[in-house]
Amino acid sequence: LAPSNLINAGAYLLEPEVLDYIEPGRLVSMEKEIFPRIISETGRFYGFEIDEYWIDIGRISSYLKVHQFMMTRRKMVNFVGMGCEIRGDIVKTCVGDNVKIGVNSKVENSVIYDNVLVGNNVVISNSLIADNVEVGDRSDIKNSVVGDNEKISGETRLENEVFWTQRIPVGYPQKQVGNVIGE
Repeated sequence: LAPSNLINAGAYLLEPEVLDYIEPGRLVSMEKEIFPRIISETGRFYGFEIDEYWIDIGRISSYLKVHQFMMTRRKMVNFVGMGCEIRGDIVKTCVGDNVKIGVNSKVENSVIYDNVLVGNNVVISNSLIADNVEVGDRSDIKNSVVGDNEKISGETRLENEVFWTQRIPVGYPQKQVGNVIGE
């Protein structure tokens, strides 16, 4: 039987001593490894109960939904950061700083991080494009995640994919890479 009917919503304020529980150079699960040890060894663990709106952003689909929710709440159709050059169309999309979107390109229901270059005649929908990405002309990206510093060749088609070519740290849970698209 659980000690309460509350959940852990993932925002932590930790004493510096908690870092002593984490083995250097190894990825750990705070919820499954560290918190149980703290409770077992100290008998102390406190939470703060809130009665506010909460949404899990641990999945790409919910991460995209929370951006839609916040834009709707602020009566915004799109959010565009500083230093952007948008020559195509964006619809229900959050765009970071220094993003260039080419001619005849369309980005819809997506989140584009900083320093992204989207070529001409590109379609991006329901996707997350991370920092410093280049998307080549005439590419089509749907329901996908593109990791930091990736270069997508022209005329690439991605659907329900995680495009992440960089080395994954040892011990990193495979299902966490780009998080689950289809859930």
